[in-house]
Amino acid sequence: MDLFDDLPEPTQSCGLISAASLSATKEEEEEDEEEEEDKEEEKRLKRKHDDADCHEKREDEEQAEIKKVYKEGLPVLKGFVAARRGERDEMQDAHVLLPDMSVCLCALPGHVSQVSYFAVFDGHGGARASRFAAENLHANLAKKFPSGEKETFDKLMKKCLLDTFRQTDEDFLKKASSQKPAWKDGSTATCVLVVDDTVYVANLGDSRAVLCRAEAAAGADGEKRSLTLSLSREHNPTIYEERMRIQRAGGTVRDGRVLGVLEVSRSIGDGQYKRCGIISTPDLRRVQLTANDRFIILACDGLFKVFSADEAVKFVLNVLQEGSVEQKEALTEEELRFDAACQQLASEAVRRGCADNVTVILLSITF
Repeated sequence: MDLFDDLPEPTQSCGLISAASLSATKEEEEEDEEEEEDKEEEKRLKRKHDDADCHEKREDEEQAEIKKVYKEGLPVLKGFVAARRGERDEMQDAHVLLPDMSVCLCALPGHVSQVSYFAVFDGHGGARASRFAAENLHANLAKKFPSGEKETFDKLMKKCLLDTFRQTDEDFLKKASSQKPAWKDGSTATCVLVVDDTVYVANLGDSRAVLCRAEAAAGADGEKRSLTLSLSREHNPTIYEERMRIQRAGGTVRDGRVLGVLEVSRSIGDGQYKRCGIISTPDLRRVQLTANDRFIILACDGLFKVFSADEAVKFVLNVLQEGSVEQKEALTEEELRFDAACQQLASEAVRRGCADNVTVILLSITF
């Protein structure tokens, strides 16, 4: 017996209703199929997105692990600063301490784990050039910071620093010339950029940076001797190369000064002397830090008028070796010693008769 024989034969009206129902059912089925397809597509896209997220997460974890491994053995630099006005009416020095400059960068190159920046600016003719440089030089540096491979990084960093100083000088001169009357301020600049365990020093003028490094071999008494390494080069018009450049540009050097007035031969600002051979091109030096390195002194010429580089290093070492230090909240004993050494070094420069502004940055180095 055919099973369909049990069903009643449809009437005409029933046939119309059935046809309508059938049409509706067909549309519903098509909608259901579309919904199922949409759901399947959503699931597929979600799986694809989850897979991408998972892959990206794995890459981030791998990169973080690489950075973590790479960071082991890298130096940690901490900056301490002391500033004294001396006998001047105005404080024309400026300084910057950025122990973590990565916050200023869009992204770190893959082979770089940490970047630090420290700088001293010694103004003359006013404080506007030094303050401008303190506010803008590292910002320009961050914009131009190289993103290339490790093999070409040094070359790119050199170009970056040269471009940064030129840009900062041009920006200040443009602003200075737009004033009524035009600003005549100028400033030296000594900047220490630490990329992982490599120190790049860019300087112009007579502010200086020196490194204290213990000798690898101990002396006869079993103690390691300390070496003072110069990380910068002074620029004044009495130096032969500097004087020749100034004279070729049509300037003169009298009493050790450009036109008998300006003490430095390179600077940021000093627009009225740029036609006389004053340039803003820094000297660049690079040094690889080692476990034997103790600290870096970064200071304006106010310090070095009354201290030689060796004397400044020995003064700091003596303070670091003193027996007791005054306890302060949130500072370790070692940090307290470095802070005390920095403060005492600046104060001693004033006590020795330096009438100039004195700014000292002391950078401790630990591995």
